[in-house]
Amino acid sequence: MTTPAGLLLVLAVLLPFTGVLLGLVLGGRHAQRVAWVTILLGIGIVLAITRVLLNSGASLVYLLGGWAPPLGVALRADGLSVCMMLVVALVVGAVGVYANGDFGTPAGQSEARAPLAFWLLLLAVWGSLNLVFVSGDIFTLYVALELLTFAGVPLVALDGRAETLQAALRYLVYALLGSMFYLLGTFLLYGAYGTLDIALLAARVGSQPVTWMAAALMTAGLLAKTALFPLHLWLPPAHAGAPAAASALLSALVIKGAWFLVVRLWVDVFAGIVTLPAAQLLAALGASAIIVGNIVALRQARLKLLIAYSTVAQIGYLFLMFPLVQALNAMRLDTAAAVTGGVLQAISHATAKAAMFMAAGLIYSTLGHDRMADLRGAGRALPMTITAFALAGASLIGLPPSGGFLAKWLLLSAAIATAQWWWVLVMLVGGLLTSAYVFMVVVRAMAPAAPGWSPKKQVPGYQQAAVLGLALCSFLLGLAALLPVDMAQIGRTVAPLVGSP
Repeated sequence: MTTPAGLLLVLAVLLPFTGVLLGLVLGGRHAQRVAWVTILLGIGIVLAITRVLLNSGASLVYLLGGWAPPLGVALRADGLSVCMMLVVALVVGAVGVYANGDFGTPAGQSEARAPLAFWLLLLAVWGSLNLVFVSGDIFTLYVALELLTFAGVPLVALDGRAETLQAALRYLVYALLGSMFYLLGTFLLYGAYGTLDIALLAARVGSQPVTWMAAALMTAGLLAKTALFPLHLWLPPAHAGAPAAASALLSALVIKGAWFLVVRLWVDVFAGIVTLPAAQLLAALGASAIIVGNIVALRQARLKLLIAYSTVAQIGYLFLMFPLVQALNAMRLDTAAAVTGGVLQAISHATAKAAMFMAAGLIYSTLGHDRMADLRGAGRALPMTITAFALAGASLIGLPPSGGFLAKWLLLSAAIATAQWWWVLVMLVGGLLTSAYVFMVVVRAMAPAAPGWSPKKQVPGYQQAAVLGLALCSFLLGLAALLPVDMAQIGRTVAPLVGSP
């Protein structure tokens, strides 16, 4: 049944899309104003949802039309959902502040194509992600993923250059193939079990070939959308070629939608179906992403490409949680540490990577390029931005008290508890490689500028403040360990293992 305040879930989804329609109708400078009103109202709604979740200690539920599944569609928000909605609201707000400098309508013009498109797509990405986080059935999740794809792809090609159009088309092809695989799996599950509702599926699925085929198809499709190695080829040109504000959205948020769905399927729906070898295979792809992505990042000649390949590597950490959860389940131990570690890794990466891409945008504006070999002078011209880059990098490395440190600590603890020492080694090597390129960028940026050099452009202070704010959030996220409750675990239900008494 619908819980008190369940209507807030509907508002969290509908408000951004209402902003898109209103901005489209009003157009011009009004689109930016509509976006800002929507952002402020949307943040208020997410905070209200968080308050209700913490006070009630249970999930929020809303039954569309009052019909319960399997006839109707349910929206649900547990601790995992609300954690992700909070970080999305935070990043969208910071990107919005930053984008005022890059996507304001030029003086003397009533409307410009790129600013209008950016503000509408920003809201569309937000609404789509909120729908991903609160959807209670796997077909609504498919619809949400498609909305997210069609909002994310145009962000890549906002500047209209040939290379960004090519990158956007490659991204679209991967995303559509991923959608096709996911949809095939959805059809198989519905045909076998007669429901699309996640909670009902979790109770009905059995260990049989149709379930394994559905799980394989859906997972493969989602891995393509998440850009997990070796399906990552679309990501570097797309994220490095987009404008900085768009890159921040794509790298910090959009790829998390598909990953969140993998978590829903593997931890909630197929918890008793997936085997430990299958989870080990998924994590092996993640480990490959960590090693290959970091090494390739070290070889990049441009800063934005380095950050994009860093994203390829950091995605790998998100998949190390699955064999840990599976092993803890098999040992009848609490899986909270592994699940919370994975979510914290997603949150700390979202805030850190958004800060790094926006910092790269400011460095480009100041120097007129982002060549790694010639970053000197950036530290003197942009001290706040380089500090933010270093703080965000510290979180990616996993230095205390950052969110990356707490996330990796939880994952390391789970790996040790389940005697999976090889994932410990992967995380340590990944941290060393990450520290190498973060150190390289900071040292080169702090080198003194050539005599007579002056910045190409003075960037506004509020843009640097937005970057520093996100970096600080990522760096201080580790203090979440001091909170009295593990918010990610509120409202979580553990599916029974197949064959368990």
